[in-house]
Amino acid sequence: MSKAAPAKKPAAPPPGCTLDINDPQVQSAAIRIQASYRGHRSRKELREKGPPRVLEPLKDVVLIEGSAAKLTCRISAFPDPFIRWSKDGKELRDGPKYRYVFEDPDVVALVVRDGELADLGQYSINVTNPFGQCSDSARILVEVPAKIQKGPDNTKARKGTTVTLTAEIMGEPPPDVGWTKDGEDIEEDDRVFFEIGTTTTTLTIRRATPQDSGKYEVYVENSLGMDQSFARVDVA
Repeated sequence: MSKAAPAKKPAAPPPGCTLDINDPQVQSAAIRIQASYRGHRSRKELREKGPPRVLEPLKDVVLIEGSAAKLTCRISAFPDPFIRWSKDGKELRDGPKYRYVFEDPDVVALVVRDGELADLGQYSINVTNPFGQCSDSARILVEVPAKIQKGPDNTKARKGTTVTLTAEIMGEPPPDVGWTKDGEDIEEDDRVFFEIGTTTTTLTIRRATPQDSGKYEVYVENSLGMDQSFARVDVA
């Protein structure tokens, strides 16, 4: 009959890997862990009891043409809510242009890509769960460098007729607009004047004379940029 092998003593833990439960620092850490866990449970239970709430509301943002903008909202909702974003009352579908983003359990966001002037408007979030719903809104303000989308056409006219030069313009903030002839600012009167609309500007020359022939320039400028375009007028 063979002898039983002597029992092995358990290996001692490496230095620094033991805890003394009587150590005041260990006891303090244990209290903090318990308090944190109780706080986590109480927060979770609180979230379970009511309808969604907005904790941090949406804020207006500025969108530069060609870039992206992000609307962010912090909410409290449990169970997981249904999120719906809309612009000026029309629902926005999650896709290449608009992206629904969920950054953590409490933070939701909408990313608007490839910014353009048409993105200007009021955006709303609606949050719904079985206990109720909440909503919030903010505006996206779009800034677009001043530009001339279509310049005036070269024009030939007869003496005594009316000449009009029209340019299609855009920009946000709305640009300053001016016209020049042969490099000199046009001084308006009842015969030669220009009008500025939302998307166009028109120079009018009444009772045209050969002296009105020349090189005309229209220019637009705002805080983000400027643009210009030229046209030739010949009166005979």
